[in-house]
Amino acid sequence: MLLLCVMFSITYAQDSEAINGNPEKGKELFNAQCAACHQLDKKVVGPALGGIVERLQEEEDLGREWLHKWIRNNQELRESGDEYAIRVYEENNKVPMTPFPNLTDQEIDDILAYTSNPPEEKKEEVVAVSDEPKKDNSSLASGPIVIAFTVIAGLLIWILFRVNALNKLSVAESLSEGQIIEKTTFKEVLEKNQKFVYAGLGLFALLALYGAWDTMLTIGVDKGYRPEQPIYFSHKIHAGEQGIDCQMCHTSAKYGKVSGIPTTNVCMNCHYQIQEYKGDYVEEGKSKEFYTEEIQKIYASSGFDKNEMKYTGEQKPIEWTRIHNMPDFVYFNHAQHVVAGGEAIKKSKNVEQVCYACHGRVDEMDVVEMANDFTMGWCIECHRATEVDMNNGYNKAYYVNLHEKLVQQYGKGTTITVDAIGGLECGKCHY
Repeated sequence: MLLLCVMFSITYAQDSEAINGNPEKGKELFNAQCAACHQLDKKVVGPALGGIVERLQEEEDLGREWLHKWIRNNQELRESGDEYAIRVYEENNKVPMTPFPNLTDQEIDDILAYTSNPPEEKKEEVVAVSDEPKKDNSSLASGPIVIAFTVIAGLLIWILFRVNALNKLSVAESLSEGQIIEKTTFKEVLEKNQKFVYAGLGLFALLALYGAWDTMLTIGVDKGYRPEQPIYFSHKIHAGEQGIDCQMCHTSAKYGKVSGIPTTNVCMNCHYQIQEYKGDYVEEGKSKEFYTEEIQKIYASSGFDKNEMKYTGEQKPIEWTRIHNMPDFVYFNHAQHVVAGGEAIKKSKNVEQVCYACHGRVDEMDVVEMANDFTMGWCIECHRATEVDMNNGYNKAYYVNLHEKLVQQYGKGTTITVDAIGGLECGKCHY
């Protein structure tokens, strides 16, 4: 609330009188009114406020009355000629603090009590993750199976040896009786069984062609692809837990061909103030400290000094690994689907946001992966199943004559899908 601003830079201190406030209530007020710009132990947008009352009393010989005036209306205090109020304002780049005229004296005292004597935070239980690999009980169950196969293999080998020995004995007996054994060459075998040989070669060729064709169909189909990124970014935390709209970061998805990869500046819009993770959700195997460390990588990229709350100018681009990438011979326009087909796609795929139709429930993904095949057949199937939204303003303006023709051709009650308006034409997607 901010005394925050009060301290827009300096250390504060308290008055010799005890603060008649409730730290517990003050904590709630602080988090609701002040935490966007201040923390107790470090400078964020405004200075650290821990012990502000005491510091102000010690360094400037100012008491709680001054803090009440500053918090209620710092502009009025500055205009009155208060030297310290003017100095605080100028030392903080002349950025005025939001006034809080609706706060009562008791509420301000509660906040000041919190800054002087914050209640101890309840320590969260940390679940230790053992580095030792988990025992796989399935190996115990497979033990008897392995033994059984080993015994069977041993028996087969023994039988082969016995058959071979009997064969040699039979040949020896035949020779002893004076019989002549003719040797047959491989070439002779082939000549005698040409039909079977050609049939086998033909079958082999068909299988080889089928294998090659099946392999080619999988080229570029990377469903499930989830590369490791230079910064661990959880879409579940941002889009799911925090409810941030997809287009907040992917700004060109609605009116551009590509959705766009957000720049570091976009990240800093929020993380200029959010310097550590304090959310309730923590992925299994991760910790809040882990997420906070990843935030520091954003600062390293943007050249932001969180202690001084300013940019150093030393920037380093984040080398994100692209997940979805259409081949060069394929044309895909995000705007066409988000604007013209947004409502129809959501209805056809039964999803809350049009993004989910292609990219899956990214709001539930800690690590984003390719959720669909993105093959031509997959796209065509969607065009054949998705009904054209005849009430869409874009469609009305662009296809006004075509709509009338389709209604006359198929009737008012007929469902018109995307394929009926050119959704299967090669030139629509291929250059």
